[in-house]
Amino acid sequence: MAAKEIEVQEAEKQELVEADAERTRNRSAFVPRVDIYETDEAINVMADMPGVSADSVDITLEQGVLTINGYVDEDQPEGYDKVYSEYRVGDYTRRFTVSHQIAQDEIDATVKDGVLYLHLPKVQPTSRRISVSVA
Repeated sequence: MAAKEIEVQEAEKQELVEADAERTRNRSAFVPRVDIYETDEAINVMADMPGVSADSVDITLEQGVLTINGYVDEDQPEGYDKVYSEYRVGDYTRRFTVSHQIAQDEIDATVKDGVLYLHLPKVQPTSRRISVSVA
């Protein structure tokens, strides 16, 4: 049986370019890559944000737009000067429009090993019988 070849997809970090707004931090910002999974009960988002901790993530939901901001501080060993780097450090930002079918008060998020996990539960449809009275 022949060995199965796995194609590895190489990708560069996509730097954020915002013509509409200026950033308050003087550093690069990147668009984190995400995986989105949908079940009958929820939408789950996993965002790759290396270097981000739970304390350095800011998630807001305003007027149907979910905004994720992750702030990363570059760790440089004391007493050393960087002469070469293949990895650029910067902040992360990403925005999503959230459907009215999402239970916006029940969204939760966790960070583990540089991955942000967002759980967006769906609104469960309700049905009830409406009684009709004689006027």
